[in-house]
Amino acid sequence: MSHIVEIRTEVRDSEALHRACQRLGLQQPIKGKFILFTNEAEGEAVQLPHWHYPVVFELATGQMKFDNYGGRWGDPKQLDQLLQTYAVEKASLEARRKGYLVTEQSMTDGSIRLTVHVGGAA
Repeated sequence: MSHIVEIRTEVRDSEALHRACQRLGLQQPIKGKFILFTNEAEGEAVQLPHWHYPVVFELATGQMKFDNYGGRWGDPKQLDQLLQTYAVEKASLEARRKGYLVTEQSMTDGSIRLTVHVGGAA
C-alpha cells in the first residue's frame, strides 16, 4: 500500500541542515547573530552562492529569515533547493531511526521521490 505525503518544511534539525549543506556542496551552517541588511537574526546561517546575506534558521521556531531583495540579492531557486534537500535529509533520518529502509529517486521535473520501506517490504 502506498501513501502520498505533502511536507511543509520547517527547519528545526541541525543534523539534517548540516547534511543538506554537505550534499549541496555548501559551507556548513554557522551559529550566531547575523546582519540582514538593516535587521539582525540569530540562529544557524547558511551562505548560499551569490547571495548578499545568509539565510538564518531559528531552529527552536522552525522559522527562517533572509533578505534577498525580491531575488535581486540572491536566487530564490537556491533557497528552494536547500529546503527540498533539507526535507529529504530530515525524512530519511527519521525513517532510518525507526529502522526503515529509504530509497530515493530524482525525478525529471526536479522533484525527489522518497520511498520508505516498512517492515522489510520492498
